[in-house]
Amino acid sequence: MSEGSAPFLSVYGHITMDQILSVKRFPQINETVDVVEKNTVLGGTGTNIAVTAAKLGVPTAICAFVGQDFSPNYEGFMRGSGLIMDDFVKVSQYETSQCVILNNAEMEQKVVFYQGPQGCASKLGMDLLGCASKSKYVHFCTGEPAYYISLMKKLSGKGIHMAVDPAQEVYKMWSKESLSGAFDQCDALFCNDYEAKVIEKYLGIGDVLSINLPVLVRTLGENGSIAKVDGKLYEIPTIKAGKVADPTGAGDAYRAGYYAGLYRGYNPVDSLTIASAVSSFVVEKVGALTNTPTWDQVMERADKYL
Repeated sequence: MSEGSAPFLSVYGHITMDQILSVKRFPQINETVDVVEKNTVLGGTGTNIAVTAAKLGVPTAICAFVGQDFSPNYEGFMRGSGLIMDDFVKVSQYETSQCVILNNAEMEQKVVFYQGPQGCASKLGMDLLGCASKSKYVHFCTGEPAYYISLMKKLSGKGIHMAVDPAQEVYKMWSKESLSGAFDQCDALFCNDYEAKVIEKYLGIGDVLSINLPVLVRTLGENGSIAKVDGKLYEIPTIKAGKVADPTGAGDAYRAGYYAGLYRGYNPVDSLTIASAVSSFVVEKVGALTNTPTWDQVMERADKYL
């Protein structure tokens, strides 16, 4: 897909450098322990959703800020995946978002996260709307809520389908007011079970599926997902992986698979089943972007569930 092309899907979210460290045990306060394994990989919800969708053949734009320190190799990988990168912007005010993940021998995890420019986007004075304004679908994932809501309002009334997907940011960056503001502009919500409970608490409701939006999706990990589409409830099946090596990025792959189904003319419910098939491939290898299937592979696995 060439620069300047009109995307079917535009994705807003973090582009992150993930540093994964393994230690025998977590250090005590003021103590140093040795790292026994270290890996640095490209990550971030925006990257994972957009790259996976592009590799599945969906004309997809990534709409995100990175720092001047962003790796040329990572940028080359993203461009090589077929992404439209007209709204991929390097800024000097912040370094690129980074996630440091510390795993101990029991695979317990501690994480620290540097938001970078995507978490402070309103301070940059740039509205990344070029691609989104030409898209049929726009997916808002992690990043600064106020910035995203301002963009939603500018895209409103243009016939664009917009989805909000606060992900892990919901409990620390979103609020009742910002969620309500996003729901006023969007027609879809994606969340996992934990995030759904946070949203329910913020809004004072019993079930996130009671929110008045055309498409509501609550993923339940290995138990599949529940969706409410045009007022009707559906149970979306789990499509089993050959093995489970790493769940990282499964939710992002699910979202990419949903848009791949829509792009090929499937209805939202069947597209969610296709989404389940895509995520089943991703968990079979370590890393969110190491086992992206082809469309034919997805359909071979999903076909009997449709």
